[in-house]
Amino acid sequence: MDTKAAIISFSQGEKVKTGLIWCSQAVQLIQNLAQEEQPGGLALLQSLLSMVTNEAQLARTAGGDEAWLEAEKCLNTARVMINSGVSEEATYHFTQALSQVNRISQRAMTYLVDNGLLK
Repeated sequence: MDTKAAIISFSQGEKVKTGLIWCSQAVQLIQNLAQEEQPGGLALLQSLLSMVTNEAQLARTAGGDEAWLEAEKCLNTARVMINSGVSEEATYHFTQALSQVNRISQRAMTYLVDNGLLK
């Protein structure tokens, strides 16, 4: 890992982790909506998931860290769950993606601290 990749992975990782937490919370909120309101909640969740996935893809492309591919796979599986009508199953995949992104961010932060770029 070089400095540029570490900075990208760290900053994008924080952004993606936040988005994943929002997605997980949205799934829980959608389950508590009235039946007629759930399609709107699902549309919002799909849009949010698309934004989070785009940020993960950007991190991989700009930083060159292939570890993002595993997070992207989890996000794509979550998308399939949502599109298949079992959005409650997506929470597991959001959690898996969150773990992967947390590892990426931690590795990047360690690199930055070790090189005196972050305290």
